[in-house]
Amino acid sequence: MSLPQPLRRRLNSFSRTVFTDSRRTGPQYPGDRPDSEMLSSLPLQMSLYFNVYFFPFWWLSTVVMLQLKYSFLSDYYKFILVTIMILASLIEVIRLYLGYMGNLQEKVPELAGFWLLTLLLQLPIILFLLFNEGLKIQPLERAVHIIFALFLTFQVIAAFVTLKRMVNKLATHFRLNEFDQLEEHPVPYFYSLDKEERAVSMAGRGP
Repeated sequence: MSLPQPLRRRLNSFSRTVFTDSRRTGPQYPGDRPDSEMLSSLPLQMSLYFNVYFFPFWWLSTVVMLQLKYSFLSDYYKFILVTIMILASLIEVIRLYLGYMGNLQEKVPELAGFWLLTLLLQLPIILFLLFNEGLKIQPLERAVHIIFALFLTFQVIAAFVTLKRMVNKLATHFRLNEFDQLEEHPVPYFYSLDKEERAVSMAGRGP
């Protein structure tokens, strides 16, 4: 299972725009090839691993607390909480899948999708559940929401750093390929350049 190609292209373009380090022009050390560098983040992977086991506990705790306080909530908050639980569950499954795929296999579109889902959807949802007192937050809910928010905050930072490394590796690899092609075919390039110089010189002399 992989992302649709149009979505992959958009995420690739987004990643190049946001995460490329314009100050970096090549490998850090002479002769250093980017293919030899391991870019997967161990801290991010450990966070995802523990997140997988924590999420069912968070979901069960939140559902039990919701059932206990459901009759005390207004209709407005009942609808909001049920909707949030459904959305958060779906987002979390997709988010963790993209995180595993993107980090372990060093796939930029998947990891960029994971980062966007975490930053723009899941983290705001958890912060809403944590700080909205109209939801009649119980101590157990507050505890699991805080832990979840810490997971998400760490993953946003770790994924951002990992994405920068991956995108810069791809950019460096692209530049090295261009340089290798130039070394393999230098004659046509200089020949065409020489013709352009002669044409400019003749145009300068005029009739």
